Amino acid sequence: MAMKKVRLLFLLFFPLISWAQHSVAIIPQPEKMTIYEGSFTISEKTIITSNGTLPEVDYLQNYIKEKHGIDLSFSDKKPKTNYISLEITPMSTMPKEAYELEVNSSGVSIKASDNHGIFYGIQSLIQLLPLERKNLKVTHLSISDAPKYKWRGMHLDVCRHFFDKEQVKQYIDYLSQYKFNTFHWHLTDDQGWRIEIKKYPKLTEVGAYRNGTMVGKYVDQKYDDIRYGGYFTQEDIKEVVAYAGQRHITIVPEIEMPGHAVAALASYPELSCTGGPFEVERGWGVFDDVFCSKEETFEFLENVLDEVIALFPSEYIHIGGDESPKTRWQACEHCQSVIRRENLKDEHELQSYFITRMEKYVNSKGRKIIGWDEILEGGLAPNAAVMSWRGTEGGIAAAKQRHYVVMAPGSHCYFDHYQLKPQEDEPLAFPNSYTPLSKVYSFNPTPESLNEEERQYILGAQANLWTEYITSFSQLQYMLFPRALALSEVLWGTANIEKYKEFEERVIGHTKKFDRDRINYAKVRQ
Repeated sequence: MAMKKVRLLFLLFFPLISWAQHSVAIIPQPEKMTIYEGSFTISEKTIITSNGTLPEVDYLQNYIKEKHGIDLSFSDKKPKTNYISLEITPMSTMPKEAYELEVNSSGVSIKASDNHGIFYGIQSLIQLLPLERKNLKVTHLSISDAPKYKWRGMHLDVCRHFFDKEQVKQYIDYLSQYKFNTFHWHLTDDQGWRIEIKKYPKLTEVGAYRNGTMVGKYVDQKYDDIRYGGYFTQEDIKEVVAYAGQRHITIVPEIEMPGHAVAALASYPELSCTGGPFEVERGWGVFDDVFCSKEETFEFLENVLDEVIALFPSEYIHIGGDESPKTRWQACEHCQSVIRRENLKDEHELQSYFITRMEKYVNSKGRKIIGWDEILEGGLAPNAAVMSWRGTEGGIAAAKQRHYVVMAPGSHCYFDHYQLKPQEDEPLAFPNSYTPLSKVYSFNPTPESLNEEERQYILGAQANLWTEYITSFSQLQYMLFPRALALSEVLWGTANIEKYKEFEERVIGHTKKFDRDRINYAKVRQ
């Protein structure tokens, strides 16, 4: 009799890598997870309960009803069995965004010290659910989990090709499901100005539309003559920001300066060095016409940022700063007079002056700036954070100067690159590029060359999705998935390139849900 009890305890509590393993394909991989034998079934009789008013309750109820047709009831009193319990524990020693998830014969328990953790626990629970509409069996397990990096980001360019409010919200949903917490929204560029600024209506009346678009490969230099464009009203922006907030995603808006400004200059040519006229650019690339460093420009940008800051509660405002040619500044008497007046060495220091001046204004509004790594040229603005895209060298230099860094190197984090071979079988992408799933998974956002103190300045990383060659939302999905899954695990801190094949198996499990939800994706194995 005693032997049977021992055997029963062994079966109930000893971690099993067994029949349950195939049903546990959580991405990003949890920090600590133990699997047990058995399963709990979520049914119409299951009660959701919480120890306070949590908006995450509605999120879970809506998901289960939409995907599985089960309308779960809520009670503020926790039953003894058949429950999904969400519990905020304010005195908990768990760090921000951490959570604990336990599934046993009585029900499901998610505990966290904040709403972020509750939400991430829900995402892990959702990933445990089978594809079936009913009979939702969830494997018995316990998870203790927390992310490594503070900035777990994805970017989307809506300037080269426009994606509307509902598509952007769907994109945010994708990010939230894999525990990303930052959405970098690229809103202005040479090919389109996408955000309503009430003080300057021509930005959208003129700057949001172009008279044609480059088609096909860049080397072919072919264009159509179809008027193209669109923009987000401020009400649209408010709706999207609120939607993202409910999913614990911070939106960081990008307003490009001093370069990538042709759409703005087409709207207000007096802000240029030459006076124009200009047209919103139809093609891709880097263009010589940039914002002039005159007082009228700074007044314009400050007024624009006033409206942007009012719409976005993010700590950081992205000001671009990349790929800004100095050709016009070199020939502009006004810009040259600023160089003399401010005792600057050259046009690179003029760009530093430009960025530093805008940083002071943003700081005066209680916010911080982040920019592409070109803002290092000529001297980095005092409090700026750097987004390192030309490799990791810019990020390393910034961290050594005690500036915060987000790593986004083109080598591993540009999702506009091809991802399979032969490339002829893939949608058109950035020329001469190749960033497969395995390469994304191998990325380490914290360079070994940094010492322990310097490493603290690496906020995290993000992938960038530029849309020169992405003409539809289906193609956007294809470029995002499954590479976003690899990056999510890298940023959570649990990626292990030595176990890449095991990660692939989990990804294949997720593609079944992509099929159910009609999400386009690249094949995992070639």
